[in-house]
Amino acid sequence: MHYFALGQVPAKRHTQFRQPNGSLYHEELFSTEGFSDLSALLYHINPPTQIVQVDEPRSIAPTVVEDKQLKHRAFDGFNIPATDQYLDSRIPILVNADLKIILAAPRHAMTEHFFKNADSDEVVFVHQGSGILRTMYGSIPFGPGDYLVIPRGTIHQFHFDTPDNRLMIVESASPIVTPKKYRNNFGQLLEHAPFCERDIRKPQHLKTYDEQGQFLFYIKKQDQLWPYYYLNHPFDVIGWDGYVYPYAFSIHDFEPITGRVHQPPPVHQTFSARGFVICSFVPRLFDYHPQAIPAPYNHSNIDSDEVLYYVDGDFMSRKHVEKGMITLHPGGIPHGPHPGTVEKSIGAKETHELAVMVDTFRPLQITREALAIEQGDYYKSWLPE
Repeated sequence: MHYFALGQVPAKRHTQFRQPNGSLYHEELFSTEGFSDLSALLYHINPPTQIVQVDEPRSIAPTVVEDKQLKHRAFDGFNIPATDQYLDSRIPILVNADLKIILAAPRHAMTEHFFKNADSDEVVFVHQGSGILRTMYGSIPFGPGDYLVIPRGTIHQFHFDTPDNRLMIVESASPIVTPKKYRNNFGQLLEHAPFCERDIRKPQHLKTYDEQGQFLFYIKKQDQLWPYYYLNHPFDVIGWDGYVYPYAFSIHDFEPITGRVHQPPPVHQTFSARGFVICSFVPRLFDYHPQAIPAPYNHSNIDSDEVLYYVDGDFMSRKHVEKGMITLHPGGIPHGPHPGTVEKSIGAKETHELAVMVDTFRPLQITREALAIEQGDYYKSWLPE
């Protein structure tokens, strides 16, 4: 990310910055990887440290039922149940030490409590729904197709406009960043990148709350959800600046990279983290070599598991695709277009597919909830019909 500031900040960091009543604002350093990477400085009306009560935590660790597997699988993501509360709606489907892929179908806004993930950065892909992500940095309106990137430790609430919401969430054990190949030495996105800083929507409308009471936070740490009650409202920030903050980026603003022949998946890369990447498949023109085959070639994932989350459109390489469907193609065996789709793709000029791909470099484990929505015979779908 690049530098941004919102609200009031002093001329120099770590110096006296006083409120109208003469008392000091309370400075908080929000840093990643100790003090050696990106950071932000926030200025609170009240100390952000005053805890009133801590209740017993509950485990939200995923229940892994298959930790070793080698089979192509498909899951009906829209078959997970809708749940009233956002935190209860988060259902882990595929997990490993680097990430968790979570589906959620929350009905209601978070109004009675706040959430902070102290374990992971999050990328929340909004498949269906709209609303406002409220954070201590300000607010971010969101709608269908938005990626919401939320750094770990960010206190936030989701406010939804309607009860019909579908989210795909990636929890990352390491910071979520833009791919290094798109950036220069100073962090600026380069000319060949499929998006630029203008596409990134930063927090706005910083509203400051000077309120005291018992404000309930749910803090996720080591797969435990801890109920914490703080004395002061968490959104009492008068201003902040730095390089760490939540933001939104729409998949519809991703500009696809095309070529004379079929381009490999790395051209779709959107985010990076340790142990995995996230890619965006968007409507685009097909290859323009006179002998081009638009359908992807068969390929072996030797050292990575490939997950595709289908959002919308017609996928020329797959049959019987539905919205919210997830496919898992594990490392070690080849996969490719379904029978008949290669010949059918020849001569096609464009595709209107929309999907999110997650490639992991460690094997994924399958949860109990994933098996409940699995299409059992997907691995046979390459056989002749």
